[in-house]
Amino acid sequence: MMLVSTISYIDRNTLALLAPTILRDTQLSNEQYGFIISAFSFAYMLANPIWGKILDRVGLRKGMTSAVSLWTIASAAHAFASGFRSFGIARAVLGFGEGATFPGSLRTVVQTLPPEKRSRGIAISYSGGSLGALITPIIITPIAARWGWNGAFWFTGAVGALWLALFAIVSRRGDLQHLPAPKIAETTPRWNDSQLWAFLAAYALGGFPAAFILYQSSLYLSAALHKSQIEIGHVLWIPPLGWELGYFFWGWITDRFAQAGASVAAMRKLFFLLMLLILPTAAIARVDSFAAALALMFLAMFVAAGFIIGAVAYAAARYSMRHAGWIAGLGAGSWSALVAVVMPGAGKLFDLHAYNTAFGLAAMVPVVGYFVWRVLSRPMTE
Repeated sequence: MMLVSTISYIDRNTLALLAPTILRDTQLSNEQYGFIISAFSFAYMLANPIWGKILDRVGLRKGMTSAVSLWTIASAAHAFASGFRSFGIARAVLGFGEGATFPGSLRTVVQTLPPEKRSRGIAISYSGGSLGALITPIIITPIAARWGWNGAFWFTGAVGALWLALFAIVSRRGDLQHLPAPKIAETTPRWNDSQLWAFLAAYALGGFPAAFILYQSSLYLSAALHKSQIEIGHVLWIPPLGWELGYFFWGWITDRFAQAGASVAAMRKLFFLLMLLILPTAAIARVDSFAAALALMFLAMFVAAGFIIGAVAYAAARYSMRHAGWIAGLGAGSWSALVAVVMPGAGKLFDLHAYNTAFGLAAMVPVVGYFVWRVLSRPMTE
């Protein structure tokens, strides 16, 4: 599951990495690029809870095989895209298929690990996303330099096909083929439950800077710091490295000091610390140093990982494992919904060269998320 989340982020981040070249070759604007990202994000938003329900009902083997087959075809189809509409359609189908990624990850964790190890299990399976973002520049840059951006998408499709072959073998394990028997005492999430909305706020709003850096960093480094596609490709693994390390660090912290998300009092302290650490994101556009900008991007993604892991652990400690896929789908879907709404506006700000405003807003979103989570989680402690 870590590997499949790695592949999913290679697929989605290839476009972000090669955006300067693709936008130049296809005459797309930054605003149109923002709408293409939104097409993926809206489809991903809708697909996450849908795939979560499917995985909870039919199991991991059938569900993940279907989802990865769909997104592998969509990823390869990017090689044929030539304009706004074709890229938008390819991204939307890719987003719908990839909606199974994190529901499948959490579903696997709760079926195979005891509660005291689940935050670290979530960190391992979810960290594939940040690992994919980390290695995409390293892998895709030489491929695109040799065979062009079209060849890069043929590569992503081939990697998805290889995972399907591997999963056909690995998923023969009995604990992955069969759903566990439900326990009557377990809690079911309901839409009028403030804890559910607290989880969504912490996940979507707290984790937003990770998406912002992921999708906008190459454009910022190209336009504001005047770096070439090759120069960007050589260093764009640095911010996602913060995301990758953040998953493992905050997963250990959550298991060790917050009872795997069960202690609301400890989670309040953790989220408050994360809120303070995310504020330097606003300074990214104010530094002239290439290294300093990358360091601040690294920090932003490192901290965003803490919000995501903490939010999922908080929800996993409160709801039935029978609904793990759906819960994970709602979290990732809410994150994607926020990205879909915000990214066209972010693209417009980039077209206007209003970088200070864009990064300032990215830093404030998790602050809002912390206070919303704090208010909505309060009934559990009173």
